[in-house]
Amino acid sequence: MTLVGRRSEIRRILNVIEAERGESRMLILLGEAGAGKTRLVAAVADHARGSGRVVLTCQGSEAESQQSFASLHQLLLPVLPEVGTLAEHLRGALESAVGIAPVNGQPDPMLLRVAVLTLLTGLSRRRPVLLVVDDVQHSDRDSLDVLGFVARRITAEDVSVLLTSRGQTPPEGVAGDLPTLHLGPLSEQAAADLVDAQPHPPTGRARIDLLQQAGGNPLAIIELCRAAKIGGTGALPGGGLPQTERIQQMYAARLRGLPEITQRLLLYAAASEYEDLATIMAAAGAGPDIAVWAPAEAAGLVTVAEGRVVFRHPLARAGSYHGAPAYLRQRAHRNLAAVLTADPARRAWHLAAACLGHDESVAAALEDTAELAERRGGFFAAARALERSAECSLAADDRARRYAKALRAANNAGDPSWVRELYGKVTALTHDPDVLGLAACGAGMALSLFGHQREAFQVLLGALEPKSPKHGTTVLALIAVLQGVAFQSGLPEVRGRIAGLLDRIETGGGDTPYAELETIAAFDAVRASTLAGADPTNAPELLRRTLRPNLPEPLVGVAQMNRLSAVGCIAWAADESVLCVESLRQAYAMFRTYGSMGVAAPTLALMGSALIDTGRWAEADDLLEEAGTLAAVHKLRHLEIDVEALRVTLQALRGQPAVMPADPAWTVVGLEENRATHARLLHAAGIAAASAGDFDGAFRRFRLLFDEDGAPLHYFLSHRSVADLAAAAQRAGQGEEAARIMAAVRTALGPRPTTRMTLLLHHAAALIGDPKDAEHHFRLATVNPAGEEWPLVRAQARLHYAQWLRRRRRPLDARPLLATALESFNRLGAIGLAEEARGELRASGVAGSPAPADALAGLTAQQRQIVRLAAQGLRNREIAEQLMLSPRTVSYHLYNVYPKLGVSSRNQLRALLGDL
Repeated sequence: MTLVGRRSEIRRILNVIEAERGESRMLILLGEAGAGKTRLVAAVADHARGSGRVVLTCQGSEAESQQSFASLHQLLLPVLPEVGTLAEHLRGALESAVGIAPVNGQPDPMLLRVAVLTLLTGLSRRRPVLLVVDDVQHSDRDSLDVLGFVARRITAEDVSVLLTSRGQTPPEGVAGDLPTLHLGPLSEQAAADLVDAQPHPPTGRARIDLLQQAGGNPLAIIELCRAAKIGGTGALPGGGLPQTERIQQMYAARLRGLPEITQRLLLYAAASEYEDLATIMAAAGAGPDIAVWAPAEAAGLVTVAEGRVVFRHPLARAGSYHGAPAYLRQRAHRNLAAVLTADPARRAWHLAAACLGHDESVAAALEDTAELAERRGGFFAAARALERSAECSLAADDRARRYAKALRAANNAGDPSWVRELYGKVTALTHDPDVLGLAACGAGMALSLFGHQREAFQVLLGALEPKSPKHGTTVLALIAVLQGVAFQSGLPEVRGRIAGLLDRIETGGGDTPYAELETIAAFDAVRASTLAGADPTNAPELLRRTLRPNLPEPLVGVAQMNRLSAVGCIAWAADESVLCVESLRQAYAMFRTYGSMGVAAPTLALMGSALIDTGRWAEADDLLEEAGTLAAVHKLRHLEIDVEALRVTLQALRGQPAVMPADPAWTVVGLEENRATHARLLHAAGIAAASAGDFDGAFRRFRLLFDEDGAPLHYFLSHRSVADLAAAAQRAGQGEEAARIMAAVRTALGPRPTTRMTLLLHHAAALIGDPKDAEHHFRLATVNPAGEEWPLVRAQARLHYAQWLRRRRRPLDARPLLATALESFNRLGAIGLAEEARGELRASGVAGSPAPADALAGLTAQQRQIVRLAAQGLRNREIAEQLMLSPRTVSYHLYNVYPKLGVSSRNQLRALLGDL
């Protein structure tokens, strides 16, 4: 590879794509147009092919950015024959998505993602694979969703991913935390070398002028050298213009020297970009002779091969398109639409491009296109089609309605920035309370996810007062979003409005966009969820009512999805953590099927907490990875911090070094109006400090969850830290202060706290309450079988009880508690707490068990086989294939074996077996 001035960049890229398995092998190359990104990745791709890699490439297309899975189709086109090796359900999902098989029924986005993952995994086991997506900013968002899913799960395979994008930051749809390489201008020396490498480099003043105008942009250097050869120094167009505009002007000048028919064909190719050659020529009326392309190929503008036309550079397309008069561009789109009778989606887009004003037929066609995209799970494409449909609509009411539908699709796709833009368009067009209500739902959620809770409150309340939507389901949807704002903000003035607003709901009122709430069961579940969130003391009773078997018939589709989500939220408020996990797990599966995980964003943090509380830590890891990616892609500020706080909590509980988020994490959102996030940060900081043995620091963090009078920072989350506060206070000598807070918590919870809070209060009272009642409270905190729902908290209570017993010279009573606690800590992977329990056992007179001569002696024969293969570096699927087991069985055995061997990773397992 001999690219002038790019040696260090090439070395960096090769280091990434040739990294060892398990290391990050993803990179996004950023730079302005003409910086040489395409040439650089092409050179890397050639090198990879020469070294035996399978290289799959696609070029992002602005024209196809609205077409669902267009980039995915282009990327996988060379290996589509391999799709036949997939299982039938995976093959069907992939073939339907790329358009080579009909869509039958409701598509499952998860099946498609798994299909692509399985396909690439299979390829990589034969030969290493490199995925290259050039100009990813023009890739359709649905393809990016699939590629993002695959990239996050394929690090253990021999697959590398290289992306390029214009600009200085990753575009929307690409995670902002990807490793990046910025491709800046060439150095003066490298720029001069590139000039000298051209066939006819200018000399003298022309050379200096060229270098100054090019500004280190490689494409500008090459093209200005070519222009100088054709027309001398006068061919260098207008100094002072932006680089891209200069180069586009230069392409336009070259176009004028081509035959008229060739210019027309280039315009049609630029307007369609990735239509096939026959379609372009038919639309342009050029006949079947492809010789008419020869002048354009000779000029270096396009390549014609395999029935397609490809521009040599995006700026060549821009020059070909924008260099033509507007009426010719309009005619090109109309003619392309005329020949695309068999492809309604593309036809609609060309009609829209030709529409200079309003055209209801075009708007209706695009609305139909959006419905097709939604049926395929393409919410991004649907939102774009609806937005353009609104732009083409003649009547203001239709424009407002379609913008509102676009807003809802964008909200389902999880793009709050887009939602805010669309909301401004809706409010400028209509005063219809129902349309404004639909728009306010999405806008309120978007503002909340960005951390602007007070502004979200005003938007939602403005849609409800003084004139509310006619239909009760729209009103309920608004209040449900308002409750999400109330929970995240923790502000009493927001929460206090919920019950009164719910009392004013009237059913009926005509057509509603929330048809999924028209069933009584779904409506009642969402209403109960909203009430439970506003006042958690009523949550247990609301949950009992919601779970009564009174459904006239089972709910399906979106109605069932909403009901499951609502039940999960009620269960969370009622401290029924297992039911919360089970319900939200089912709801999330349906969200993914509908391509709308963005709607789940407000519940992801509480689901992560529930998974940690119920001991499902591996599942919590996966969820936090997914949530972190969603937050990074869409810049969901408070969710980013929530995820980081929960990750720190998990690390600390596992006994790993836990680093709190950097200072900006505490100020990136206003914590005063995001009290749920503030509470999670303080809880994480307290757990991390306690794990490190800094109990004074831990007490300070937990104490900040309450004000001077004991009122909670957050009305729900603060109370759940009362036992942690008590444990830190006992060690820090702050028992009297913590007891005052505990009394305030007991008063706030009323006469009938949940089972979980009852256990936590007994645990806290045993630690910092009246010493004569300590054993009574310890027993109540450890004997109730319902407490096994929260294994970590139960094990900690047993550990603290045993410590209390041992210090009162009752070691025989302490031993069974310590043994049970140790087993729980080992099973969870709480290494630090397990070591503390182990030390207490030794102190109580239980000798440490000697290590067996063979560390695997206590395992079954099958477990020993699995452990040895895992230590050799084999993945679960590879182990399963060798032993004829399922990957799930292998995962289950390793989950049980790790605590027995005292390890928590394959690296530790390898080290253990290496020492035997």
